[in-house]
Amino acid sequence: MLDTIRRDIQSVFERDPAARSVLEVALLYPGLHALWAHRAAHWLWQHNLKLLGRWVSQLARGITGIEIHPGAKIGEGFFIDHGMGVVIGETAEIGDNVTLYHGVTLGGTSLNKGKRHPTLEDNVVVGAGAKILGAITIGANSRIGANAVVVRSVPPNSVVVGVPGQIVKRKEERVAPQPDLNHNVMPDMIGASVISLMARVNALEQLMARREADSVRVPQDADDGFVI
Repeated sequence: MLDTIRRDIQSVFERDPAARSVLEVALLYPGLHALWAHRAAHWLWQHNLKLLGRWVSQLARGITGIEIHPGAKIGEGFFIDHGMGVVIGETAEIGDNVTLYHGVTLGGTSLNKGKRHPTLEDNVVVGAGAKILGAITIGANSRIGANAVVVRSVPPNSVVVGVPGQIVKRKEERVAPQPDLNHNVMPDMIGASVISLMARVNALEQLMARREADSVRVPQDADDGFVI
């Protein structure tokens, strides 16, 4: 238990430069409080004390603004920065060293009792306001942009932006001991699409201009006339 608490506190120092002391982190970080409450609620849930587990999770929700269902499975090194408005569903599964920012939803899209929430593999970073919906998998070392809406599985080492989320595979696989927190560095998928369309339109206009020029010939003598 003490080792787990130390690891939870250490994950805050690894990913939040504003953290100044162990006492500050332990007393004033709602993401950490929500995680500790979830560990207790999850234990109760697993031991068939489901009502009591839900009560603990709802109590933590009222205090921290972070709602984690006691049935969710969370790995080591989990960190929620700020955290207000975070919602994690019952069948969600979260790997090691995952980072969530405020307003993130790991939601379900089915009325079935089975698996209906996302799985986040190791070292995933989810930007503020992002929504990951359904029984999909976000591959390891991936980064989800702020306010993205992800409704299909994402391969490892990917970047996802936009609504619905557009997947961009990284040129090189990323293997790092810590999550990639550069969630402000995102490709401009809309800009790239517009540039591609403009280039295509320009190429078509040039082709039409050449064809129009080739279809009209000036007469070579008085009897010829125009040939079209």
